[in-house]
Amino acid sequence: MKKIFIAILVIVIPLLSFTSHKFYVSITNINYSEKDASFQITSRIFIDDLETVLEERYGINPKLATQNEAKIADEYIEKYFRAKFTVALNGEVAAYSFLGKKYDNDVIICYLELADIDLSTLKSISVQNEILTDMFEEQKNIVHLKWKDQKKSFVLIRENNKGMLNF
Repeated sequence: MKKIFIAILVIVIPLLSFTSHKFYVSITNINYSEKDASFQITSRIFIDDLETVLEERYGINPKLATQNEAKIADEYIEKYFRAKFTVALNGEVAAYSFLGKKYDNDVIICYLELADIDLSTLKSISVQNEILTDMFEEQKNIVHLKWKDQKKSFVLIRENNKGMLNF
């Protein structure tokens, strides 16, 4: 009986240690809207991870997704995005607008837009996404790029944080 108990412990304890490991990932969708002539960008990030990086990097306690959310939270989220997320069109860094955010369970969805894009003049687009990679070594940033009937996806990590597409 004692041998069975020990065997169960040897099997169960390692399994429990795997279940407590957290998965670090963000998903960014970049879709070209012909109607609006713009790239519309949504980025989904775990709220607690973003809070951790805002506290560490800027020394604020944003209290995201709560009734006590800091009034400066949006300002610092945008500041962080501008430091860690860039899109270049034909080799030139493009200015995007930070439109806002919303919450969906334990995820924050941030909305960005690159306006007035003439797709006929576009030869290349590159995306550099370093969101959370400075805080979490295991962070993976998945980027899906869609325009017309084309779709390309990248998995960006700390050591390889840039994806490029030539038209």
